[in-house]
Amino acid sequence: MDLAASAIADPVRRDILALLQHQRLSAGEIAARFAISRPAVSRHLRVLRESGLVRDELLGRQRFYALDPQGFAELAAWLAQLLAPPAWQQRLDTLETEVHRTRRDASAGEEHTA
Repeated sequence: MDLAASAIADPVRRDILALLQHQRLSAGEIAARFAISRPAVSRHLRVLRESGLVRDELLGRQRFYALDPQGFAELAAWLAQLLAPPAWQQRLDTLETEVHRTRRDASAGEEHTA
């Protein structure tokens, strides 16, 4: 998780991940979209690959990159846990639902007896 978090800390790497969200791209196609040098883009791609967030495939003389969803799993689980409402909030929500249900049932009972 630390490698993934460190990798996404850089804005260029986040932009690369966004590019790869819906399609795989060659290293050259990725580099062409940035105003930094190709070696700099290559270093960013290596960090993303080593962190497990992207995978690469060599086809002929071109290297293609794609997102690796498994690389995000541990970080996503940690974030979900961090952002989940506290247990007491869930209990209050359940209580609120039960109060509304009881009031509704009581109102429906009064209508039938009238």
